[in-house]
Amino acid sequence: MMTGPTLRVTKMHGLGNSYIYINLFEQNPAEATLPGLARKLSDVHTGIGSDGMILIGPSERADFRMRIFNADGSEGKNCGNGLRCVAKYVYERKMTEKTSFTIETLGGIVEVKVHADDTEKVGERPKVHSVTVDMGEPRLAKKDLPMTGDPDSLTIDEEVSISGKSYRMTGVSMGNPHAVIFVPDVQTIPLAEIGPQIENAPIFPERINVEFVRVRSKKEVDFRVWERGSGITQACGTGACAAVVAGVLNGHLEKDVPVTVHLPGGDLEIVWAADNSHVYMKGPAQFVMDGDFYCGD
Repeated sequence: MMTGPTLRVTKMHGLGNSYIYINLFEQNPAEATLPGLARKLSDVHTGIGSDGMILIGPSERADFRMRIFNADGSEGKNCGNGLRCVAKYVYERKMTEKTSFTIETLGGIVEVKVHADDTEKVGERPKVHSVTVDMGEPRLAKKDLPMTGDPDSLTIDEEVSISGKSYRMTGVSMGNPHAVIFVPDVQTIPLAEIGPQIENAPIFPERINVEFVRVRSKKEVDFRVWERGSGITQACGTGACAAVVAGVLNGHLEKDVPVTVHLPGGDLEIVWAADNSHVYMKGPAQFVMDGDFYCGD
């Protein structure tokens, strides 16, 4: 039997985008250890295996605070799938009595609403099957990504050259930055090759998330993603929001019309409200396991 430092951890996923969650109300790993801990937990061979680590803690500005660490140990600003899982976690574990509450991220404060089913219980609480997140107002200027060029200009269907190839890109920040590229078929994109080239292109000084999107109709799109710091993932909530915003900006989609985004891990429903100030995302959140993680060498 192993002895030594352990952490109580929970694995959850939103459409296959999985993270290891740590409750800072009950334990508090040292700040200096967090990047290395995220890498350890995320490793599929020697850890648990995930797209990263998320910390759930107190906030002075909102009901809760969420910190996201990617699989490579870098800290992210926002995560739509993570937000839904945090909402499920704190509600089902009776950390709040509210069904609507706020969560602070590095990308800003967002409001979430849990949709609970009284016919199923988790302990004493109704089970949360889905969560709606108000992701706030998309930010579109180059300085919001950031991207080289005029900081106040927008990047809408702009031609960029990366590693000798030309792409038509739309830039959207949903608290974290996204480069959205519309293509005839997302399945034929060599994502493992192109994703890191765009993520690390010099025009993006802080790197970027990359989405390839095919528009099926005004209400439906296909989607694949390369996430900054994590690589290919099954889903990206902020990326799905960015894809719909980019679709509207390019005339493929419409505001106030719910759009089903087909991600490799499943579907999300995204609406960009007509007042521009709200992008709503609705989708599932699922529990995988609780356990103790041995932090020794």
